[in-house]
Amino acid sequence: MDHMTAPAPRRVLLAAPRGYCAGVDRAVIAVEKALEQYGAPVYVRHEIVHNKYVVQTLERKGAIFVDRTAEVPEGSIVMFSAHGVAPIVHEEAAQRKLATIDATCPLVTKVHKEAVRYANEDFDILLIGHEGHEEVIGTSGEAPDHITIVDGPQDVEKVTVRDESKVVWLSQTTLSVDETYETVDALKTRFPLLVSPPSDDICYATQNRQTAVKQMGADADLVIVVGSKNSSNSVRLVEVALGAGAGAAHLVDFAEEIDETWLEGVSTVGLTSGASVPEVLVEGVLEYLAARGFEDVELVKAAEESITFSLPKELRRDLRAEAAALNAGAAEDGPAEQPGA
Repeated sequence: MDHMTAPAPRRVLLAAPRGYCAGVDRAVIAVEKALEQYGAPVYVRHEIVHNKYVVQTLERKGAIFVDRTAEVPEGSIVMFSAHGVAPIVHEEAAQRKLATIDATCPLVTKVHKEAVRYANEDFDILLIGHEGHEEVIGTSGEAPDHITIVDGPQDVEKVTVRDESKVVWLSQTTLSVDETYETVDALKTRFPLLVSPPSDDICYATQNRQTAVKQMGADADLVIVVGSKNSSNSVRLVEVALGAGAGAAHLVDFAEEIDETWLEGVSTVGLTSGASVPEVLVEGVLEYLAARGFEDVELVKAAEESITFSLPKELRRDLRAEAAALNAGAAEDGPAEQPGA
């Protein structure tokens, strides 16, 4: 075919898997169930997941998002976000007589437990992650005297440890797989006896979404990642797309944030979404692209995901009664009363 005369057909490469991971799904459903069971308001410490649309939707249903435990009125219900919290936050909640629901992703809890275990064995823990991210704050809080945050390969030179034979690395669950291993390699060069965690800390969903983007990246003139700017795994997808050879890559929360000039001269658009993004937002982008001639959609499949997590156990209890009892100073040690089936 003469490419000079026939424009390339317009198509969308749609990544699979994309969007909600099991931990996000569990956390969002947990807020909805808590509102259903206990009525509004249910307080949530930090954004339940890093997605603007999800947070706004839950706010309309009666969730109240706060930055500090001190903002939650005594005797209320508070939920901890999927990113996890430090032990001190549990203590603050107990002091304020709050009934708590812990929606921490089980894969984040795994990293917390690793941090506690290695701290108990008196290791220096090098936590690869982004300074100031809620997940990193929560994990660091498990063993603050043992943990040093390493925010990428450029931080490695600054790291100091007490005993080079007792050093372990752990990581935030939502990082770029490639950059993390670049950091690990640099750490191993400095500390040859560096211990690795028993299993990878970067979660399966983050890895799968990055793999799908790598598969489409070189074929895409433009990659659109649906996700919020404060979502670590979504921001990483933009970086991975560019690293894989995409002509350009942009992060948008909603279809209306797409700049039409991005589509100039583009025949192939790659589309994916971060692990905290509901599919309705991806559908909005597909409609936007279809209206501009990108009607042909091909699936780029990197993995099958079938993992699900059970809901937080606290949702099986009568937390309003517990909160009232705590507030009245009459909390009992026995099991909480079960709500009617």
